[in-house]
Amino acid sequence: VRHFVTQLNLFLFLSCKYLRQGRKFLVRKLTGRCELQRICYNNKSGAHRTLKIESSLKFSKSELLQSAVIVHPDSVEKTIDDIMTLKKIDPDINPQLGISLQASLLQIVGYHKLMAEVEKLRREPYDCNNPEHEEMLVKLWKALRPESPLTGRISKQWMEIGFQGSDPKTDFRGMGLLGLHSLLYFAEHDQAAALQVLHDSLQPKHSKMSKAEWDKKSFEKAIGYSFAIVGINITDLAYTLLVNGALKTHLYNVAPEIPNMVHFQQTFSYLMQEFHRFWTEEDPCDIMEFNRVRNKFYKRILTQLKDPDMVLCPHFTASDLHLITL
Repeated sequence: VRHFVTQLNLFLFLSCKYLRQGRKFLVRKLTGRCELQRICYNNKSGAHRTLKIESSLKFSKSELLQSAVIVHPDSVEKTIDDIMTLKKIDPDINPQLGISLQASLLQIVGYHKLMAEVEKLRREPYDCNNPEHEEMLVKLWKALRPESPLTGRISKQWMEIGFQGSDPKTDFRGMGLLGLHSLLYFAEHDQAAALQVLHDSLQPKHSKMSKAEWDKKSFEKAIGYSFAIVGINITDLAYTLLVNGALKTHLYNVAPEIPNMVHFQQTFSYLMQEFHRFWTEEDPCDIMEFNRVRNKFYKRILTQLKDPDMVLCPHFTASDLHLITL
């Protein structure tokens, strides 16, 4: 039975492959345009066009086209020239094709570059002997607790912004520096929202709880959730969406050319605010329901990203737009 199933799968794969090639050949003969031309001319810029171009290149039988999705950004122009030559397309007669291909290819290779940058940060552990790491941590405190001086590097004060203990470095193990970068970006670039989310996270679960009941509750049970810990967890969610390709829809729609770290951090800031709203709507009994709520939230975001028109966070500030276009 296993042998039969293997043969059937191979047959179906080969059938689909050759049917696709046959269909492409027939359509080109009828329209006089190759698949890339048809995609560029029949789809608007953004995810609609770039996702189809990416798929076309990946499944091409040409090694040149297959490798086009992983070239260095500096090699994109030459790659476009090589593709035009391979497809026997005159750039003077089809000037818009080269422009459209270049924009989409920059998005595609930029996405791969962004994944590498994000992964590098994720793998870099927090080092308390590194002055830059320590400075970022202190900046996070100042952004979230601007009127409360930090009494010491090791202090229970860190629990006020949602770390588990007196030394935050232990909480960054899962996401490395990526977690700290994300939290700091949110706290500094969207400070009003970050402060509001932090404030709400520290409120008692039950608004009608009497003072006597409040005093009997432990700190951990009284808060909605731990801001910093949840932030690191949402960093993992954003990272997962990036790695599994789900974020392509959003990033291809918001990045005119190369997606960069600012786009990722803006996405994290959006996810933090949306998770906070979602948590409030779900109204869980306590923090023990966190994984259930998180998984439900993740599935909702995945569903949204299946829409090729989806843009998670369209409201970039002027300063962020400047950074994005660099």
